[in-house]
Amino acid sequence: MIRIENGFVVDPSQGVEGDFDLLIEAGRIKALDRPGSFAGLTVSESFDARGKVIVPGLIDVHVHLREPGFEHKETVASGSRAAILGGFTSIAPMANTSPVNDHPLITEAILHKARAAGQARVFPIGAVTKGQKGVELAEIGLMARAGIRAISDDGMPVMNSALMRRAMEYARMFDLPVISHAEDSNLSGGAPMTEGAVSSLLGVSGNPNASEEIMVAREIALCRLTGARVHIAHLSTREGLEIVKRAKEAGLPVTAEVTPHHLLLDEGSWLTGRHSCAHHQVRADYKMAPPLRSEQDREALLHALNSGLIDMVASDHAPHGCVDKETEIEIAANGILGLQTTVPLLLGLVNAKRMKLSRMVESLATAPAKLLGLQGLGTLKIGSHADLAVLDLNESWTLMPGDLVSKSGNTPFAGRTFQGKVLRTMVEGEWK
Repeated sequence: MIRIENGFVVDPSQGVEGDFDLLIEAGRIKALDRPGSFAGLTVSESFDARGKVIVPGLIDVHVHLREPGFEHKETVASGSRAAILGGFTSIAPMANTSPVNDHPLITEAILHKARAAGQARVFPIGAVTKGQKGVELAEIGLMARAGIRAISDDGMPVMNSALMRRAMEYARMFDLPVISHAEDSNLSGGAPMTEGAVSSLLGVSGNPNASEEIMVAREIALCRLTGARVHIAHLSTREGLEIVKRAKEAGLPVTAEVTPHHLLLDEGSWLTGRHSCAHHQVRADYKMAPPLRSEQDREALLHALNSGLIDMVASDHAPHGCVDKETEIEIAANGILGLQTTVPLLLGLVNAKRMKLSRMVESLATAPAKLLGLQGLGTLKIGSHADLAVLDLNESWTLMPGDLVSKSGNTPFAGRTFQGKVLRTMVEGEWK
């Protein structure tokens, strides 16, 4: 039996926010009560969390673990270890591996790797189409039986509306959310940054906000047609937000996520920000899909997250080696690391009073658990799994490249000083 004493517990799933002691037995939450309530009990371990914050184990619904096929960038083991250090006890990897996770055998292989690693829980996301080619539906039913929690062709938008309709119909049969990378790829044309002043200044092709707006509107139209649960990944534009708002007002089963980098960076970061690879003239650490948008979009996203219009935060953890980033901007790989930086970045917003701590936890635990149907996770209710994280909101520290346990180092946040840190993480009653 483990006793965690004197912590400030924040658990939006049960409206808890205050000083409590926790009792953990056999990997489950046994009791939650006022400080000192369990002082007379004999326990195998006691942890004093005075001055610290205890939150449910965080859940990241959008990561890329690269295995199988790209183990030089990341593996299930290295990615799930990065998750633990970032306070995430559960992660959902996207299907863009090689081979693509479009078949139950691939799903089972990923789950086997996760069990062997013994770090964070892993809940795979299956592909919508075979090979993410947008031509033929993947083995959705068989993958659901094998353990996927959602379907997505993330990174490869499904441009065929009829095919996406069928995917939604199948997904509804298995109560799987359909996660949409909302981008009209014909309109965006693979442009590395948003269309605007910065792209014009740098002489680089631009991806207009309309490429997201069009596809968000299509996904919601298909949601209305099929009744499937639709989740908009990495929402980045004011126009997309407005469409999601109308869908929610209409009572449609639509949810949305935002990344930390779209909350904290904008298109101006291409001109002023840090970068992790050796050739400083290449700023591809700021290349991602969707691209960093305008300051106005960034502020709208933060407001929407605080209001609950955006349901959750997801890291979109996307490991790449310097060889993938140290090249022409037009052909450099999209994405940055996120598992070890998401919580510190959001705690910065909390400390700056731009976000409530309870809303941060809700967006990283309660809402993700609901999206993926993870019973007994994302909560500290009695009887639930003893997954939790210990946070220090006051510790000041600087992220150094050696702190990253990912096999890649592509982050614009290396060298940044944070206030707020993940101290310890527990999965099923075991400190990791």
